[in-house]
Amino acid sequence: MRILFMGTPDFAVPCLEILDKKHEIIGVFTKVDKINKRGKKIEYLPVKQYAIDKNIPIYQPNSLKDEETKNIIKELNPDLIVVVAYGKIIPKDIIDMPKFGIINVHSSLLPRFRGAAPINAALMAGDEKSGVTIMYVAEGLDTGNIILAKETPITEEDNFETLHDRLKFLGAEALDEAVSLIEKGENESIPQDDSLATFVKPFKKEDLKIDWNKSKEEIFNFVRGISPVPCAWTMDEDKLLKVYEVKKYDKVYENGVNGEIVDKVKGKGPVVKVMGGSLIITSAKPESKKILSGADLLNGNFIKVGNILK
Repeated sequence: MRILFMGTPDFAVPCLEILDKKHEIIGVFTKVDKINKRGKKIEYLPVKQYAIDKNIPIYQPNSLKDEETKNIIKELNPDLIVVVAYGKIIPKDIIDMPKFGIINVHSSLLPRFRGAAPINAALMAGDEKSGVTIMYVAEGLDTGNIILAKETPITEEDNFETLHDRLKFLGAEALDEAVSLIEKGENESIPQDDSLATFVKPFKKEDLKIDWNKSKEEIFNFVRGISPVPCAWTMDEDKLLKVYEVKKYDKVYENGVNGEIVDKVKGKGPVVKVMGGSLIITSAKPESKKILSGADLLNGNFIKVGNILK
């Protein structure tokens, strides 16, 4: 099958790789290169680097709406277009071009968590499972009919990074199966139940601020859901503190206010009072410093008992 692939980040690479082994990848559409701020050098994004290594034609249009881009796709004449974390809205006239349509690998169990950041959202919500959905691309945001879905449990040890890495390989496995079904003409898709749909918007900086007035379970899920990126933060006195990991602590403190460092656990880290309980900060980055373990935060006197995190 002649496949045009659209994708950009590391999450998309296993999907491209598994398709490349079994099909003809006639081109890769990926986002425009970014310039490294420090060295001012162009950094090739993961999908582009794979295409370079495999000598696959690369296209990096600023928009899919202009006629030049549409003409390129018409000339390529793909049987199928596969989209994985491309980050651009696809116009209807492109959706209608390929013989077998356009399919998308979405990193949630649709219709739950349509839109951006679905992996973060599942963790932050405290869900016990997540997964990937292979669906047809339609005009609405992640509204197309579902070809198949695969699940994975979410454990207490998971954060964004571990769940992301598990889902990118699960997505490749599901995509391989879906394309095979399409080739055989056995791809019976089912409509989504819109009444069950939830949506996730892109994060803004204020969305990443820890609210210490919430419960330890809510804060635990919030921190791990955005660790290591985009990362939760708080203010310690007048300095920024990025928080990468917290652990639930059984002890309840009567004195102090929510957000106050009320204790310390040797070898683990400082203890923060929260609504109805407490948490240990086990990994964080003080302003202008590197990421430190909770024990090193105490040993270096970076966080002191009595400080109030805001």
